[in-house]
Amino acid sequence: MAAGRGGEAGFTLVELLVVLAILGLLMGLVVPPVMQHFGRARSEVARLDIANIESALDLFRLDVGRYPNAREGLAALVEKPAGLERWQGPYLKQKQLPVDPWGYPYHYRVPGEHGDFDLYSLGADNEPGGTGENADIANWQATR
Repeated sequence: MAAGRGGEAGFTLVELLVVLAILGLLMGLVVPPVMQHFGRARSEVARLDIANIESALDLFRLDVGRYPNAREGLAALVEKPAGLERWQGPYLKQKQLPVDPWGYPYHYRVPGEHGDFDLYSLGADNEPGGTGENADIANWQATR
C-alpha cells in the first residue's frame, strides 16, 4: 500500500493496473487447460451413457426377443410399447431418456449400419463429424 496525501493508505491506479494485468495473465495460462479437461470429461460421460443404454437395449432384447424398432426408439426402454407382453422394463433407472452431456438426445438407428443398432452422440455441435468436443461418439467406435 502506498501512503497518499493526508496520511491515508491506499492503492494507486498503477498498482491496481499491475494486479489486473497479473490476474489476466494467470487466467490466460490456467483457463485453457482446465476447459480442455472439462470438454474431455463430457466426452467420457457420453461414452459411459452409451454403454449404459447399450446394456439396457440388450436387456430389452433378452425379454422381448428383438431390439426396439425405429418407431419405438429408445423410449421403449422407459415406457412399455403397446402390444409387447414380454416387456419387463423399465430398463433404465431414470424415468426419462438421458440426453448427451451437451443437451441433445442420443441417436438410435435400427437396423444399424455398424451392427444390430447404432447408438451415438454427435458431440457439442450436434453435427456429423468434427474433432475434439465436436467429435461424434458412437457404440461402434473403439474406446479410447
